[in-house]
Amino acid sequence: MKTQQELAAIAENFEIKGNIKEIKPLGNGLINDTFKVNTDGSEDYVLQRINNAIFQDVELLQHNIECVTRHIRAKLEGEPDIDRKVLRFIPVKGSSKTYWTDGQTYWRISVFIPDALTFEAVTPEYSYFAGKAFGNFEAQLADIPDTLGETIPDFHNMELRARQLREAVAADKAGRMADPEVKALVEEIYGYEEEMTKAERLFREGKLPKRICHCDTKVNNMMFDKEGNVLCVIDLDTVMPSFVFSDFGDFLRTAANFVAEDDPDTSKVGFNMEIFKAFSKGYIESAKVFLTPLEKEMLPFAACLFPYMQCVRFFADYINGDTYYKIKYPAHNMDRTRNQWALFKSALAKVPDMKAWIESL
Repeated sequence: MKTQQELAAIAENFEIKGNIKEIKPLGNGLINDTFKVNTDGSEDYVLQRINNAIFQDVELLQHNIECVTRHIRAKLEGEPDIDRKVLRFIPVKGSSKTYWTDGQTYWRISVFIPDALTFEAVTPEYSYFAGKAFGNFEAQLADIPDTLGETIPDFHNMELRARQLREAVAADKAGRMADPEVKALVEEIYGYEEEMTKAERLFREGKLPKRICHCDTKVNNMMFDKEGNVLCVIDLDTVMPSFVFSDFGDFLRTAANFVAEDDPDTSKVGFNMEIFKAFSKGYIESAKVFLTPLEKEMLPFAACLFPYMQCVRFFADYINGDTYYKIKYPAHNMDRTRNQWALFKSALAKVPDMKAWIESL
């Protein structure tokens, strides 16, 4: 952990206003180290160390973020309180770049949004707000003229994840394929592979577009004002070209499961239709301006795709000997796999209900 003096020296590389009074840790993010910089000027700031082990092309990362925030800012031109509705990143002194590096670590600074709140609770009310906010975020970016790149290449590529599972099974590095349960589940998962990889095929056929998506749609990635209105979407590191299914399905994978993704009791796992209805209502209200009929029709597919994809990822890691995800006990990845498989099957059973709801909207 860096000292106050070291953090202040890093912050001084940016075009900030006022003198630094105090720097303290902010939030509980798992990827980047984040600090609040209090000054005696008119603005306070958020200082963040970018995790370049995960985001290996920091130049591309900040290019994406700058394009997105600039485009949204232009859309909001003339609105009051614009600095509370879109993030603003501060350039390095004497440069147009919005990140600074000492050669090993990478840092950026944005303006702190005062009197703003984030929430952790996943309720129908907040799920509706999330759907509306992330649908609106995509709508604002539907006509962005800039070319954005993938900050994590193939992040939500189901064909790649299916291939990785097959490679893990063939290599059997940890000798886990001898377990009859593992073998049976592999065969069951393979049975759905063709259906679950259809988005990539439709894209190659020119029937399904890629959009600029957030790709990390969680309730706590939105900021609210004190009256409960959504101010803006935050945590823009994963903003990149993807199918709209990324934002729609990824939110529901965690929010619509009755239990945590590693709960070993699969009898408690289930797909919560109340959360689905609230989120999809908000999402379609704001995203209908750009969604194609095929994208809209395939939203229930997205709700099934993400539990399936995460199940495949956990399972491949388990078969490989737990090399990617942190585990707390030997069967942790297997419990996660069973959990996500149960969620996939529950979502699959509710596809007719999902379709009926979406058609009613």
